[in-house]
Amino acid sequence: MTTPTTAEVGRGSREPPVVEIDGFRGWLISADHADYDLARAIWNGAIDRRPRLIARCIGTADVVAAVRFARDHDLEIAIRGGGHNVAGTAVCDDGIVIDLSAMRAVRVDPADRRAWVQGGALWGDVDHETQLHGLATTGGIVSHTGVAGLTLGGGIGWLMRKYGLTVDNLLAAEVVTADGELLRASEDEHPDLFWALRGGGGNFGVVTSFEFRLHSVGPAVLAGPILWDAADAGEVLRFYRDFVRDAPDELGTVVRFGAAPPLPGIPEDLHWRPVVMVGTCYAGPIEDGERVLRPLRASRTPLLDLVGPTPYVGWQSSLDSAVVHGWNYYWKATHLPELRDDLIDVIAEHAFSCSSPRSYVAMFHLKGAVSRAAEGGTAFGNRQASHAITLDAVWLPGENFGDQDTAWTRGFFAALGRFREGVYVNFLGGDEDPDRVREAYGDAVYDRLAGVKAKYDPDNVFHHNQNIGPREMKARTVAT
Repeated sequence: MTTPTTAEVGRGSREPPVVEIDGFRGWLISADHADYDLARAIWNGAIDRRPRLIARCIGTADVVAAVRFARDHDLEIAIRGGGHNVAGTAVCDDGIVIDLSAMRAVRVDPADRRAWVQGGALWGDVDHETQLHGLATTGGIVSHTGVAGLTLGGGIGWLMRKYGLTVDNLLAAEVVTADGELLRASEDEHPDLFWALRGGGGNFGVVTSFEFRLHSVGPAVLAGPILWDAADAGEVLRFYRDFVRDAPDELGTVVRFGAAPPLPGIPEDLHWRPVVMVGTCYAGPIEDGERVLRPLRASRTPLLDLVGPTPYVGWQSSLDSAVVHGWNYYWKATHLPELRDDLIDVIAEHAFSCSSPRSYVAMFHLKGAVSRAAEGGTAFGNRQASHAITLDAVWLPGENFGDQDTAWTRGFFAALGRFREGVYVNFLGGDEDPDRVREAYGDAVYDRLAGVKAKYDPDNVFHHNQNIGPREMKARTVAT
């Protein structure tokens, strides 16, 4: 199953809506619309919700109209950007989904190294336009990740150790508030709101456009995966720990544990074989990257080494077919410290105990520019963690792996308990304890966010998210 494009939903089969929204020019899709089931489907196929109305916006004025309509009619509001939303909060039952997925425009000023991006864009849209000028900013590692969701939660990606998180490159945002007002947030305009948007998620309004700082990247970078047999996981991780400790900021790495997916370049005899895969991307001169990566590439005789010069925009989309729209996903996640031997033993023991060949573990190396930014300078928390790890149960619709691998994920997460150091809010699932949202920020940042929430959304209108309630209000999340 794939998620339909904007052109496939609404256009060509538009039917008269059950309701009208004053000033709304996009598509209104209700349960009797031919495209309703396509329009309510999101990336995570395990989510099955039935909103009363989907308001697919084509501009900021539509967003304003939809928010005001929802408030006037006391409707639950869910906000959908363009991307993944593993927790499923982008769609609600019996409310209105304000859908920005048709708003995907990107404009680049190469001289000033800035980009303006609409709230429904995907990172593939941004990379496509910015790489025309040899520019980029930190984005997701999958091209169909949504710009809005990734940015508002913080934004980790291949470039973060060199150029910071996505929020560290956000210069301004246009936001529709719970009152249906349009504000511009920046260091100079509504700075409290701007601070909160940089990591606080979708709690404070609907962001209809972002302004980003860009950097010289590519068009070619040294990038690619290195694969080792799963039996070597412990020794590979010990070498990796020592290797990344002194790695330059230009080197981004992600370690993946699981069956080798049938991606281009991976020989057929390795497909579905349990492997440790280290993805690499060097955001600097290719000859420097060759020197930096040489020790890792020579370690323990890899099964496969695909590192080489490659277009940055191609590397950004290289994992797309391994995380397909419509598959079922269940995640647990945490931040981790440096990889001590006892932590490595826990990871090696649990990482390959899943049942579904599509389930996997992903571990992102942080530090670099991420940890040098001031703690509390943005709402992103836990900047001193060394790694972020996700434990991802994945199974196809109709398969029977769901219960087994959900249990595997929970058991693995429990085994990591004594090593946990907070969590990345974008990696939280839909059935989390509300205290985990506080864990994503720490007490000081969370309490400050609750104060901003009380100012801009005192009624907690925007609560279909990893929720931060207004000050004095207990946080709540929406269960899957």
